[in-house]
Amino acid sequence: MDAFILSQYVLSGLVIGVIYGLMALGITFIYSIMKMINWSMGEFYMIGSYVQYALLAGVLGWSLWYVALPVAMVSVFLLGLLVQRFLLRPMYVGGVERRDEYATIVTIALMVLFRNLAIVLGGPNQYAPRDYARATTLVTLPISGNRMVALIGTLVLLALFFLVIKTTWIGRAFRGAAQNRVGIQTAGVDVLRLDMLAFGVGVALAAAAGALLAPDFLVYPENGAISTFKGFEIIVIGGLGSILGSIVGGILLGVIEALGSVFLSPAYKDLYGFVLLIALLVFRPTGLFGERERTV
Repeated sequence: MDAFILSQYVLSGLVIGVIYGLMALGITFIYSIMKMINWSMGEFYMIGSYVQYALLAGVLGWSLWYVALPVAMVSVFLLGLLVQRFLLRPMYVGGVERRDEYATIVTIALMVLFRNLAIVLGGPNQYAPRDYARATTLVTLPISGNRMVALIGTLVLLALFFLVIKTTWIGRAFRGAAQNRVGIQTAGVDVLRLDMLAFGVGVALAAAAGALLAPDFLVYPENGAISTFKGFEIIVIGGLGSILGSIVGGILLGVIEALGSVFLSPAYKDLYGFVLLIALLVFRPTGLFGERERTV
């Protein structure tokens, strides 16, 4: 294999890895603030893809994907606010002793509910949105217009996310809550309201991934399962609760899958990430950017 072809596979892995990282970012952001795992994350991804498809097919027209994307994100953001307010807030105000178990049961129930609602409302069919743009070339890599749009959209969303987290008051509040929930309350921050916003932002990021990838990965009730699977794999590789780890972990996973597919076999594409995960946990159980738990 010459350097030109190798560069194409590496670029392909980088592209899909960045998009993987968007999904993982939503999972780890919710965990860092609320200290809970959202097992229904894939269903918010699925809802985002359905909203995007419905808007483009029925209201806006196929060329206005950049209008449908923020609408899909805002819709899922508002849904996330309601879910957190009425189903997840009792973890913190209702005297629940085992919050992790409560969160697991509630989010798995949501996963089943949303998936079955999608089947009832949209049927078990697969919907294929039209192409967002024409095929193009990224350096040496011929790339579909859909994948290019997904890459650009992901980079823009990641830049906006980090800008808000690093430069705004609400971003400082999020970072403070991630470090010490009790301490941030002494500074006058309403942590319960912050939890609502964090959950809404996290699921909105998942919806954005679903909307951007809808033409490539299709729209159907179970399309969030693979994204959830990849997302949890990435946050363990990068370190649970690490935002930077989500991005780096996604890129690593994408590159490993691309190189494994060409040097070994594409039939075992999903296996290569697990090999990376196991090898990493042997030498660094907390992940690349995870921190050891304080015991004193």
